[in-house]
Amino acid sequence: MNNEKIIYADKILLADGWNQDKTLTINNGIITSIDSGYLKGAEHVKGPVIPGMINCHSHAFQRAFAGFSEQGSEGQDSFWTWRKIMYKFLAQLTCQNAEIIARQLYIEMLKMGYTRVAEFHYLHHEINGDNHPSLAAMAEALFKAATTSGIGLTMLPVLYRFSGFGAQAPNDSQKRFINSTEQFNQLVSECFKLSKNHRNTNIGIAPHSLRAVDKKSLEQAVNHVRALDKHAPIHIHIAEQQKEVEDCLNHYGQRPVEWLLDNMTLDEQWCLIHATHINEQERQGIIKSRAIAGICPTTEANLGDGIFPTTEFLAEGGTFAIGSDSHISVNPIEELRWLEYAQRLIKQQRAILASSQELSVGANLWKKAAMGGAQSTNSNTGELSVGKQADLVVLDSQQTRLFAHSNQHLLDSMIFASQNTPVRDVMVNGQWVILAGHHQDENATANAFADILDVLSA
Repeated sequence: MNNEKIIYADKILLADGWNQDKTLTINNGIITSIDSGYLKGAEHVKGPVIPGMINCHSHAFQRAFAGFSEQGSEGQDSFWTWRKIMYKFLAQLTCQNAEIIARQLYIEMLKMGYTRVAEFHYLHHEINGDNHPSLAAMAEALFKAATTSGIGLTMLPVLYRFSGFGAQAPNDSQKRFINSTEQFNQLVSECFKLSKNHRNTNIGIAPHSLRAVDKKSLEQAVNHVRALDKHAPIHIHIAEQQKEVEDCLNHYGQRPVEWLLDNMTLDEQWCLIHATHINEQERQGIIKSRAIAGICPTTEANLGDGIFPTTEFLAEGGTFAIGSDSHISVNPIEELRWLEYAQRLIKQQRAILASSQELSVGANLWKKAAMGGAQSTNSNTGELSVGKQADLVVLDSQQTRLFAHSNQHLLDSMIFASQNTPVRDVMVNGQWVILAGHHQDENATANAFADILDVLSA
């Protein structure tokens, strides 16, 4: 059945830059034509239109954990002490909990301008560590949450085998994550079947990290998913913490990204999450391989991870995407603001992440993050042009008019000057999911989510 929409925008950010007075015709979720002027019957949107943002890194269940870990622990709080608290928290979660938490999160993402999410999903098993009757039961809860919220989903089941380098046995807190490689590949196959029943979804994999997989299991998992889809996204945590780099050097005699570049064939569908602690050779190796750097500025700041060398990476032609990871913030504007501000603090300069082709820092970051996010999810998204999926955000003109809002300055104002979300309406795959700042299920979902928090924090 043909599902056609026609929308008219006074101002719209297309693949070739800002345009005025354009009408988009959308059929079955795809932009089929872009015409100048107003076409009869078109819906006139109430503000500037920009491409939707892709969230390249999400652990959905951690949305319910936000705010529980800011009290300090063991005198020297770090990523590793944070992880202990997180493990205790997630030990309580059921499939039903996971679906409600994810639905709340995905609605929040949509309201902030994210139109697709890559779900780095490692909570696989029952509370006691036993398999669910279906290996993909927890994953299915997230598929349902994505479908009911309306967000696009790239499901990345996580291969997690060991607790540390040298195939160290997993600890009891990790029992819900662990699969043999064979069982993991079965889980991935089940997720491919699930994806066929859920619109606007696709599948990749996420080997958790070099400390959690060995070379043999990594190769087997990559070969399996690429046999099912030769362009399947592959995401991996890499070099997030200094300790991780030191442990990798002690075990392999190489730094994490160095080892990955030497032992795996990276391509444009690999996304290296938190590649924070890299040297110049590793940075250049990532760029040469065409892999994406998945940067999560608010989480990396919250955990005290460090700062990715974004200035040098972009100057040398690197591709990046952004993610909200632990969801201490669910806001692409804040992620991009932090991305730029961290570089300003290091370099003691301003307006660093612009380019000779795009002098606006805000426009440069939004466009590059959207395109990098599309690449990281192997999705037909990231820009507004004929043949692309109609994932778009309408900004609230009542807000944007209060800041510099010429074409040159609009996205700078959005990222660096807005105090409230300027997102008014959001379309995903040709369907309106946010209208006038609201989602049709936001109240019922928020109430169900609040009830879960009351139980988890009791």
